[in-house]
Amino acid sequence: MLKVRDLSFAYSPEIPVLDGISFDLEAGEHLCVMGESGCGKSTLLKAIYGLLDLDKGNMSWKDQPILGPAYNLVPGVPFFKYVAQENDLMPFTTVSDNVSKYLSRIDMEESKRRTEELLEVIGMTDFAEIKVKNLSGGQKQRVALARALALNPELLLLDEPFSQVDNFKKNSLRRTLFGYLKEKKIACIVATHDSDDALSFSDRMVVIKENRLHATGSPSGLFKNPPSKYVASLFDDVNEINVNGEKILLYPDQIRIVEDSETTRKVSSSGKVSPSGKVLPSAMVLRSFYKGTHWLIQLSFQDQVVFVNHHEGVPVGQQVSLEF
Repeated sequence: MLKVRDLSFAYSPEIPVLDGISFDLEAGEHLCVMGESGCGKSTLLKAIYGLLDLDKGNMSWKDQPILGPAYNLVPGVPFFKYVAQENDLMPFTTVSDNVSKYLSRIDMEESKRRTEELLEVIGMTDFAEIKVKNLSGGQKQRVALARALALNPELLLLDEPFSQVDNFKKNSLRRTLFGYLKEKKIACIVATHDSDDALSFSDRMVVIKENRLHATGSPSGLFKNPPSKYVASLFDDVNEINVNGEKILLYPDQIRIVEDSETTRKVSSSGKVSPSGKVLPSAMVLRSFYKGTHWLIQLSFQDQVVFVNHHEGVPVGQQVSLEF
């Protein structure tokens, strides 16, 4: 459906933003774009929507070229919808009016039904007659999502769509929204910092680093076998531990603090790593962070900082052994 080939763009010759990006998107597929701030995620969405003229490369949707402002009097692809971080809602009209803006003015019953359906998707039914200027930032984001869905776009482009939504609303909104998109077979590309968007709701993931495509694959594949510390760090705190000259990437829940009795069975009398290579002795606790369901323990091991999940806090300065 969507083909992106060797896409390159710069706002000025001195500031390259995207360099040689290529990927495909199938019908109804959900793609997550991740990377650190400034890597080009938002620019990529704008380019795909047709808001930018490329320096190099080309894009197409169902073999129809996607062209920028130099070729279109009104930039943007009509059968795509783009929800930017800065919404363009009508502040002095109601939530319902904003959602129904692009719906039929002839079949008012269908327009009303469709508006109510979309307000239910975003959890804003009770705010239908409230003016947008009186809403919170997170509520405005939700209204912008509903308005983008009004005409059933073939591709939905979302730039940090839940960044202002409260945590207790975010999870249910994501489940409802992405379930709705799958039901309607609407393809979606989400640019985000939130790993939950990728792990729970995306079919595939691309990672951008320093303006280039750094990695691509299934979210579970990239999580379980990250090709670099950069990719692993997008999901969670990550430890890059040097053991006997070998660098190993481990998430905090892949390491555990072991009791002294366990350590003596697994570590040789010289205090070196056991033949299994799974026990690290003599790590010192630096801090303990309460995370609700567990504690995150920060430790020092051979001048390396290591993070470990544990069921309780550990006193600062205590020497422990680690198993992975």
